[in-house]
Amino acid sequence: MAKVTRDDVARLAGTSTAVVSYVINNGPRPVAPATRERVLGAIKELGYRPDRVAQAMASRRTDLIGMIVPDARQPFFAEMAHAVEQAAAERGKMVLVGNSDYRDEREVHYLRAFLGMRVSGLILVSQGMSERAASEIEAWDARVVLLHERPEAIDDVAVVTDDIGGAQLATRHLLEHGHAYVACIGGIENTPSVGDPVADHVEGWRRAMLEAGRSIEGRLIEAPYNRYDAYRVALEVLARPDRPTAVFCATDDQAIGVLRAARELRIDVPGELAVAGFDDVKEAALTDPPLTTIASDRPAMARAAVDLVLDDALRVAGSRRERLKQFPSALVIRRSCGCS
Repeated sequence: MAKVTRDDVARLAGTSTAVVSYVINNGPRPVAPATRERVLGAIKELGYRPDRVAQAMASRRTDLIGMIVPDARQPFFAEMAHAVEQAAAERGKMVLVGNSDYRDEREVHYLRAFLGMRVSGLILVSQGMSERAASEIEAWDARVVLLHERPEAIDDVAVVTDDIGGAQLATRHLLEHGHAYVACIGGIENTPSVGDPVADHVEGWRRAMLEAGRSIEGRLIEAPYNRYDAYRVALEVLARPDRPTAVFCATDDQAIGVLRAARELRIDVPGELAVAGFDDVKEAALTDPPLTTIASDRPAMARAAVDLVLDDALRVAGSRRERLKQFPSALVIRRSCGCS
């Protein structure tokens, strides 16, 4: 059987091959509804399947979006990647996901691999873009949207949540329960890093503590972002005689590790220890007790990132404010903070 071509579809629909292309690709020019129906009917009748490889070679773009995350095993990044995949599917695109493992060389590896595949654009969830990664992006003149982190190394668009404001909300809420102070479990490097979400969570905690007239001296605890290492750090901290009575964790995954450590040490949560996290991963509602945390609108953020990486009209030069989309954070109250 001879292969069905775009010319065959055009002849049956009584239109040009250009119009067939506009229907298949949803643009760049509009097609009248009646004409679109004729083209779609012809495609179905003939069983036409577009040659995506040929299209990619002709346009120098594919129907793929590359997405790089630090670690897809962590619930927050897994849920964000899933939201991006759903948003991309709504635009007729597929998503390739690579894990940087928090290593600059892995991030650069995936940048080169995805850009070499002529992806339509890149969504980068980074924990601090390296100069090598920024140089790679500039060399390829790539369409890039930073998701979850504000850009500093390159002048590109970003979609973020209000990390500092959200951390302030959580810390203030714990203080309102009458605790003398709130300890903070931050990242493994607590040196401030502009644009880094975890550093911003620590900054929000710091501001809330100082606004309340509380000292932060010795109350910032270093721990990796995952629950397993945070659990080991919490075992040590909570075994001390001067252990804190309230802890704000920079990520929900860390908070889940803290809850496990408290359970092993027979420390009642929230009676003896109040805990709050940040991210509102789905598992946060199922912990024992359910975790008070900070939520962001991940589906809306994912749609915004996909729209920005695909829409040429949004990539024109503009002010920094126009290139940064910030979504609000919201306090989600559950029992781990002491609320009923």
